[in-house]
Amino acid sequence: MPALAADLVSRKVSVITTAGGTVTAIAAKKATSAIPIVFVTGADPVENGLVTSLSHPGGNATGVGMFTVILEAKKLELLYEVVPKAGVIAMLVNPNSPFTNSQSRNILAAASVTGQQVHIVSVRTESDFDAAFAVIVAQGASALVVGSDPFFDGNRNTLVRLAARYAIPAIYDRREIAAAGGLMSYGASFPHAHRQAGVYVGRILKGAKPAELPVQQPTKFEFVINLKTAKALGLEIPPTLLARADEVIE
Repeated sequence: MPALAADLVSRKVSVITTAGGTVTAIAAKKATSAIPIVFVTGADPVENGLVTSLSHPGGNATGVGMFTVILEAKKLELLYEVVPKAGVIAMLVNPNSPFTNSQSRNILAAASVTGQQVHIVSVRTESDFDAAFAVIVAQGASALVVGSDPFFDGNRNTLVRLAARYAIPAIYDRREIAAAGGLMSYGASFPHAHRQAGVYVGRILKGAKPAELPVQQPTKFEFVINLKTAKALGLEIPPTLLARADEVIE
């Protein structure tokens, strides 16, 4: 990524936009302090040094902070409503992500409130998924929370297939994974976030300065339930939960 960012800088582009998590934004930030950068990131852009503050970015970068990595507690809460008897929960994380520690802390703190036990299972590469699900089953986990990371979205079909094979109810962060056959998803709307970023690109091209454009936060969250998957797992989704869903896939 540093080489790709350097290539864009050498081409003297007018704006650099980054997606795919904070790693890409950091690569762009390190490559230039002059070319405007518009990012879409799931983590806290202040904590990761992309901006000085949300209201006053103060440099050449701004964008949308989706804060998806702090939603693990909410995902656990929703999963608990579907499988309240699941005393042992697994969470898939990508140890290569800089946000794994914060996600793990968040879900462990949430689980301590509900009295559930959470096992953190790491997946570094695509070849690790089969072994990871074998570990989940061996640990007696009755449900699964998949951490927020672009790596998991890129392997959505593998996740959905293995969750179905082992009959494990799982919740993800993106609607696209629920649409692909995942049981549930909860998180900020990615299309909406990228539209917000696109608006900022347009404003910068018309002369606005990144330092003067506050970092946007998500205003639209999506809770999606796939009823077809629920029926395949033999799960009865509570009517109150269906009523709260933004979308029910049948």
